[in-house]
Amino acid sequence: MNPITSHSGTTGPGNGAAAPTRSAASFHNVTQVFGDFTAVDGISLEIPAGRLTTLLGPSGCGKTTSLRMLAGYTQPSSGTIYIDGEDATRLPPERRGLGMVFQSYALFPHMTVAENVAYGLKLRRLPRAEQTRRAAESLDLVGLGHLARSRPRQLSGGQQQRVALARAIAVRPKLLLLDEPLSNLDARLRVQMRAEIRRIQSETGLSVVLVTHDQDEALEMSDEMVVMRAGRIMQQGAPASVFGAPANRFVAEFMGYENFLSAPDGTTLTVRPEHLHVLPSSAAEGHHADLRLSGEVLDLAYRGVDVLVTVAAREADGRDVRLICDVRAGAAADLHRGDPVDVVAPASHVIALRP
Repeated sequence: MNPITSHSGTTGPGNGAAAPTRSAASFHNVTQVFGDFTAVDGISLEIPAGRLTTLLGPSGCGKTTSLRMLAGYTQPSSGTIYIDGEDATRLPPERRGLGMVFQSYALFPHMTVAENVAYGLKLRRLPRAEQTRRAAESLDLVGLGHLARSRPRQLSGGQQQRVALARAIAVRPKLLLLDEPLSNLDARLRVQMRAEIRRIQSETGLSVVLVTHDQDEALEMSDEMVVMRAGRIMQQGAPASVFGAPANRFVAEFMGYENFLSAPDGTTLTVRPEHLHVLPSSAAEGHHADLRLSGEVLDLAYRGVDVLVTVAAREADGRDVRLICDVRAGAAADLHRGDPVDVVAPASHVIALRP
């Protein structure tokens, strides 16, 4: 059995109607106002236990403010926050039983790695032998047991990040909060640490809330995604459901949809670049498609295995539209700027968006 465990309970996203008893935490109509600025605007959110939940959105959307309210570093202007079924709205941070990893790892340079990891345990006045045991277990979990006697300055950025993670896990938190923890790493290390955090969460069963602006990071790591904009929740669900069926244009654009069209009834339609096929006009007549637009190739951007083809087309109502099509390099070999083409897609890949 893994020595590090989380509090029990599982639940899916709820509607915030009643105090939760089987979730790690929840927000009930929570608002945070700073002067004339509303950072978080009446959100209700369930954070399921034993899963990794991502708060995702652009800068200023309210995700970090939400995390800080959950951690107790700022009090909501109104609403209620529950942690492990208990009202924690006015509890100070040290009484919430949470672990947190920041963008800056905040390691003590004069302490060894093991001493850094044991620091929270020391503050909790655990016996020294228990501090040593838990610190060793946590370092082994993140693969750094062999560096227990090293100093932070002797570690790489990725190793320092894992030490900060081990320190947060060592206190056996009810909930682990990660505030953009990978933003200071280079691209290769970020990819490695995504898998590492995902592995640790899976092995321990910890309830984790991760704040990020990186949709790839959220898609790869999350059990549950919460997309925010201007202090409100735009969409919540499993990564596949959010990515495959964005609720509105903001979510679609944030998730990488680039093509937006108008249906005859005024509904906005969207389709991803990789779901559009580009056919020379001379070869398109016998090709059945639910969506078909005629146009002209404006640009081709070679990217190795694929080519981004930009097409200037015209919708049925006469409006001009630019389409971005992600085409395999072999299929784009005979395309040139100025070629007349048809852009087609099956109905299964065309999504109607809510206003």
